[in-house]
Amino acid sequence: MVLAIYSTTIRFPKEEKFGLTSQIRRSTISVAANIAEAFKKKSSLDKLRILNISQGSLSETEYYLILSQDLEYGKMNELMDKADEVGRILEAYMNAIRK
Repeated sequence: MVLAIYSTTIRFPKEEKFGLTSQIRRSTISVAANIAEAFKKKSSLDKLRILNISQGSLSETEYYLILSQDLEYGKMNELMDKADEVGRILEAYMNAIRK
């Protein structure tokens, strides 16, 4: 998803470089980075706490995708589908940890 976001945001208007482009990239990177961090944690509670932070970053990314589409920076349907898939996988991972 991170690579797809970068490919899409490179076409955003130049005036968004330090605004929306930066924000959506950072939130998307945060999703992946937090999943990687949680993987190495020993306790289930630590894993779940960090994965929940990742869910928050994913929600932030989804908002930015909606905003990008509303601003007519392109169709974001494919990226929204990817975000939805990441969300389902993340939830399944968290459910497995809880068991």
